[in-house]
Amino acid sequence: MNFFDKYKPSVSKHNLLFIAGMAWTTAGGILAGRGMNYLVQNGHYVGWRLAGGLVFGMIFYVLLFAKISRKHIKRIHGLNIPYPCAFSFFNLRGYIMMAVMISGGIMLRNFNVINKEWLYNFYVTMGVPLLVSASRFFYYWATNKEIL
Repeated sequence: MNFFDKYKPSVSKHNLLFIAGMAWTTAGGILAGRGMNYLVQNGHYVGWRLAGGLVFGMIFYVLLFAKISRKHIKRIHGLNIPYPCAFSFFNLRGYIMMAVMISGGIMLRNFNVINKEWLYNFYVTMGVPLLVSASRFFYYWATNKEIL
């Protein structure tokens, strides 16, 4: 047994779904929370912007995030080890995509590339599909079903 196998934080595949749900909830909550907070305090047409964020967020979910979350759930169920690393809810490509998106959001915010009202409206829009996707992970964790 090598060093990494001995000290890796292992969890069951079942609980890996819960950890994935928490990660997606955290990301979606941060984005949606920041966006809503800014828009409520500084925005114009707040109700319309939040409603638009919800509608476009659901469109993003249906067109993109449903497929992504389904793929990750299937991958977790298909892992060939019973106790994978607690950080394996994403594959390498997922972690790279997450890093690029976080870095891009920070740069857009700090360098004032786009109007803050539109940026924070986009935060709400992106938070919605992340939160809905998180609910899928929790569903498969709670019901202990495999995705077909």
